[in-house]
Amino acid sequence: MAELTSFYALLIGIDRYEPNPYYQDLQGCVQDINLVANYIQNTLNVPQEQIWKLTSYLEETKSLSTFRSTQPEVKPTYANIVEAFKEITTMAQSGEQVYIHYSGHGGRAVTIYPELEGEQRHDEGIVPMDLGSSDGRYLRDVEIATLLKRLTDKGCIVTVIFDSCHSGGATRGDCAIRGNENNLVDSTTRNKDSLVASSEELLTNWRILTQTDPDLAGGWLPNQDYVFLAACRPTEFAYEYAVNGGQRHGALTYWMMDTLTSSTSVLTYKSLYNRLKGMIQSKFPQQLPMLTGDGDRLVFGDRRKYKPYTVEVIKVKDNNQEITLDAGLAAGLSKGTRFAIYPFDCDNLADKTQQIAIVELTKNIQADKSTAKILDVAAGGIEVKGKIEPGASAVMVAAPVDLIRKVRLFADKQAGEREQDLPADLVDRQTTALEKVRQALLGNGWVVEVKEGEESHFQVAVAKDGTYEICIGMPINNLRPALSIEDPEAPKKVIDRLVHLVKYQAVQELDNLASELTDYLEFQLCDKNKQPFADPQNVSLKPGEVSYLKIKNTYSQTLNVAVLDIEPTWAISQIPIQRNDSSFFPLESGQETYTKLRLALPENYQQAKETLKIFATKGLANFQWLILPSLDEQPTSRGNSLNEELKTRSLNQTINPLNNLLSNIGADINNPPEKTRAMIYESEPEAEWITQEIQITVTDSRSIAS
Repeated sequence: MAELTSFYALLIGIDRYEPNPYYQDLQGCVQDINLVANYIQNTLNVPQEQIWKLTSYLEETKSLSTFRSTQPEVKPTYANIVEAFKEITTMAQSGEQVYIHYSGHGGRAVTIYPELEGEQRHDEGIVPMDLGSSDGRYLRDVEIATLLKRLTDKGCIVTVIFDSCHSGGATRGDCAIRGNENNLVDSTTRNKDSLVASSEELLTNWRILTQTDPDLAGGWLPNQDYVFLAACRPTEFAYEYAVNGGQRHGALTYWMMDTLTSSTSVLTYKSLYNRLKGMIQSKFPQQLPMLTGDGDRLVFGDRRKYKPYTVEVIKVKDNNQEITLDAGLAAGLSKGTRFAIYPFDCDNLADKTQQIAIVELTKNIQADKSTAKILDVAAGGIEVKGKIEPGASAVMVAAPVDLIRKVRLFADKQAGEREQDLPADLVDRQTTALEKVRQALLGNGWVVEVKEGEESHFQVAVAKDGTYEICIGMPINNLRPALSIEDPEAPKKVIDRLVHLVKYQAVQELDNLASELTDYLEFQLCDKNKQPFADPQNVSLKPGEVSYLKIKNTYSQTLNVAVLDIEPTWAISQIPIQRNDSSFFPLESGQETYTKLRLALPENYQQAKETLKIFATKGLANFQWLILPSLDEQPTSRGNSLNEELKTRSLNQTINPLNNLLSNIGADINNPPEKTRAMIYESEPEAEWITQEIQITVTDSRSIAS
């Protein structure tokens, strides 16, 4: 394998710290760096002179190092870390990769930049080994932002891994926290002079980054142009522990390297993150890694590869007969829903030969997670293929019985000139065309043909131009490409679109009226000046007009928040908060954030209604699996259906509030169905999540006027 000369790595591992009152020595950080260094040098074949390795050993662990460099050992002092950044920035050219991996303490200190957000702001950063010296300094977030901006401004492809936390807590057994022991904010008076840049340049760069997208201002790092993988959320702990009773490692680094060395395919950062999340949560449920940036980029690569969002396995019972998924009531799951389990590195989630097992949700469904049992062949499952691991992907394969929708195949159109009539040559071809759809319906798990005397949710017919049309009262417009009745693949694509509609409507109507969080999640749509609209119930915007979504958490603890955009094209997308592409954003108690919006009109629309749906939960809910492409795109397994399980009201009968929702759909598809609000949750898990929504009208006034 040729040397990878377009790759530069800065690896920082700190076990030994100069004495200070906030941060104790660690034991696994240098081992982390050795693992990463060996992989980069031996697997990626990066020349040693392009690997900057800064380490601070404990004497008793120094002999364990297996990475040997021709370069002299460099200590991870504040000055040396800054100098290494500068050297790499000088050498790396546009299009080349820069990889930064830090294992050590993370911390918070009283700000030395009060002009940014006031005296209440805390500077966050990494802790150099010489913090305890008379001139000890943190490498603060404002400085790191400038160092990374210099690299991205140059066109470098940057990846940042921080196996540390912001604050800390007590140690447990053979585990240690990579933050201070007492969760303290360092108030020590320290040198304010930066070796990175002048105070003016640092502040200017920070403002450029956060003003380009103002909702980044409250984040750890304003991430615009690089992949950032952090060991945990700002309010959590990053653990290191003795792996299998042997050497100590950070949980993030160990499972990252284990994943890369065991994978049989090239991973994206999203795929890597999914397995890390599962493995770490199985060991440390209170630590959730976070991913921001382009998750579709290949790990240690410069290309991108799309992989659908899925639900992830976060726990596996020892007998391999029961698993836990990272989605629950807040994602609309209910007893009886079935999922196919795939390996975490599976590229094709439509390939049934890759399935490890089929599972079915039990009644143990909480707000943020659910339990599923492995089904044997007799119960409708498959022969289990190997061991299921945390991080495995779960794709819904069948809705519960009470969510299956009914379609009418209408083959009785007449010849004539009316809007609903057909040309004479198509009248006799209706029956054959729709029989093909009838055959495609078999076994899809979501949509069935309506029986005589029953009401239907959808209707499929033949249109005047010889294509299939789907109706909800009236034909749905703007479905591209058109599906000709002559195309042998068209009937299957019709069913794909029907399934998509079921999923979209379920997400649209997901609601919870019994939440204890109702009074604690404040949300508001604001104009370009961040002022509330005069009539919040009747907001109309022009395409591209700037607005802001304000969200504030007034609850006593952190809430995990996600914003979904229910689009008029029958798409569901996620709006990142502070450019965080994870399944949710942790909004701390008392924190508020502004998300900048620029809504656009879909092609061929003059006016459309957009719905922003805000979810919040106490637990670690996964909202990304709800995402759907627009209905004029090929459906994928990226989004999945939602439904909600209510407690038994009589004689063990489960009542689902989504049963009545689709019947309220009117003739105009631009108007959403009325919400069913009569059914109220009674069980405790439902009190731990909430969803709210804002409707916006986007109008091209010029088109309407003309």
